[in-house]
Amino acid sequence: MNKPADLAAEVRAYCVAHQDPKNALKWARYFKEGYDAWGLLDKENPLWNEKQREWMERYRGLRLDGFAKAGEILLASGKYEEASMAIRFLKELRDHDQFDDRMAERLAGYFRAGICNWGHTDVLCGEIIGPLLADGRIKLAELADWRDSDLRFQRRAVPVSMLALLKAKPAAGPLLEFVRPLMLDPERVVHQGLGWFLREAWKQSPKPVEAFLKEWKDQSPRLIFQYATEKMTPAQKARFKAAGPRRSTARSTR
Repeated sequence: MNKPADLAAEVRAYCVAHQDPKNALKWARYFKEGYDAWGLLDKENPLWNEKQREWMERYRGLRLDGFAKAGEILLASGKYEEASMAIRFLKELRDHDQFDDRMAERLAGYFRAGICNWGHTDVLCGEIIGPLLADGRIKLAELADWRDSDLRFQRRAVPVSMLALLKAKPAAGPLLEFVRPLMLDPERVVHQGLGWFLREAWKQSPKPVEAFLKEWKDQSPRLIFQYATEKMTPAQKARFKAAGPRRSTARSTR
């Protein structure tokens, strides 16, 4: 019987056999937190897609739990392509009835296993977490504990996933309250994700977002405001200039 470890080992063996260190160097500059890759990911490499289909067909008996476990094993290696395939497996199963009320827990397991860059975080949010939130298959309250995670990319995932909720044009108030605990987060990657969310929320609901930004302008990291006010006019941006320097809080993160 096929096991999650068998699938993970097969994916890893394929990566080792087809690695291209020179190709890996092309993308390293986009990842300040580090980039450890086999050099396989190239838009002109159709074999990667073919291998995914092959693995999912051959290991379909693993179902969601098995693919999720294989994904955690792949994520633990730290290799970019292995983590990408772990996310691809879940994306392929996203619309299956196997996605149950344990889905938020499974997704949290991916961060614990090794998601450690903005690229994988944002793909996981855009392709899996966000759509599940928008469909109501994951409730926003299930991400409440993520806001206080020791893992910075899990905290970033909260506002980035919430971008999907804006498509339904909900009331801004509850969403702003949900991100409030992140407004003093010390990590740059969280500031970027939070500012991104606030910018998109402002496009739909300028008044409540501006009131929220004014409340925090003298406390929150400046980078949040740089992103959040990106589409504003110079005069609009000036209203959110801080009165003094920001204070930061040390925190252990990955």
